[in-house]
This record gives sequence, C-alpha cells and structure tokens, in this order.
Amino acid sequence: MSAAAAEASRSTRTPRPRADALRNRERIVSAAREMFVEHGPQVPLDEIARRAGVGNATLYRHFPERSDLVREVVVSVMSRTTEQAGSAAASEADPFAALRRFVHAAADERIGALCPMLSGAFDADHPDLHAGRGELEAAVQGLVERAQQAGRMRSDVAVGDLMVALSQLTRPLPGTACPNMDRFVHRHLQLFVDGLEAPARSELPGSAATLGDLRSEP
Repeated sequence: MSAAAAEASRSTRTPRPRADALRNRERIVSAAREMFVEHGPQVPLDEIARRAGVGNATLYRHFPERSDLVREVVVSVMSRTTEQAGSAAASEADPFAALRRFVHAAADERIGALCPMLSGAFDADHPDLHAGRGELEAAVQGLVERAQQAGRMRSDVAVGDLMVALSQLTRPLPGTACPNMDRFVHRHLQLFVDGLEAPARSELPGSAATLGDLRSEP
C-alpha cells in the first residue's frame, strides 16, 4: 500500500475515544449504577452527573437519552457478574464452593436491582444486551454443571432456578431502599444455597426451570 493510500485509510477509520473521555464514561456509568440502586432508574440525570464529577453536557454527550444510560448500566452489571462467575470458578477447587461464592458476589453487584430496569423503555433486543446476557448465562451454566457433575449439587434443579432465586432474593421489597436490605440478602441467600447442596433433603414440586423457560412468553 502506498503512503498516500495508507494515510487515506487511516483518515477514514473511526477515531478512538480519548482516555479522559473513557474515564468520564466509566465514572458516569458507575455513578448511575449506584444511584439506580439507591433511588431507582428515574433518578434525575443531573444528580448522576454531579456524583460522577462531570458536567451535564458531558453526560448527555455520552448518553443522549436516559434509556442509553440505563442500558449501559445493565450491560455493565451483567459483565461484572460474568467476571465474578469466572473468578469464583478459578478460585475454588470445590465446584459447589465456587457456586456459593458466585451467588454472594452476584448479590454484591446488585443484580436484583436490574429487574425493574429491564422492564423500562429501552431496546431490549439491543445487541449489547443479547451478548451480555448470553455470556452471563453461559458462565452460570458452567458453574451449575460442574457442581452437579461432581455430585455436590442436587440434580433436580437447573440454572433457571438459580437465576430466579438470585434475582428475587436480591431485589428490594416494594417501598424499601436496596441498601436497607443488605443485612438480610446474604443471610437469605445462604439459606437458599444450603438447599441446593446434595444430597437433596426433599423432593421439589414441578420441574426445573431452564433458561429457555425464563425467556418464554407468558
């Protein structure tokens, strides 16, 4: 390729965001995640900008619509939770201990607070959401399968059961702020996780919930 052609090729590429722009975006998403948990997804964007330490114009430059920011927070939490699943698998020799560690780590990521946001007015079919959900589901599926193959987790449950319980037990009660539930969440999750361990102490009614069941239309 000639020098002129190479220069022309470089000029048509999408410019990479500056480091300070990336840092601002990360601060905005982090602040939004905290405030969505504390106050819900309708918290004023000006308050999010103030907590992030950026100007309103900076926030709107990165996220022109509230739905853009909500989607980014959801993707961020899913990504962080997927990383927690990988970390748990790598850190624990006992596959059931890895599952237990992941469940508590996911609670600390406030994954249950996503549920009200997922019903919000944004594009639920956005490629980033699909990709993030697929990676998270695959990571959790791997934890469950390893624990069951090792005979450490009861065989009559599926990953859907785990995801339902995790989302429900980490979601604040109506009219209750999420931080006020912290003292109960890990206690109740531990009770749930104890019930997953093999050998099973009872026969469960119904059938195991799969990921497909969670996605099916009502």
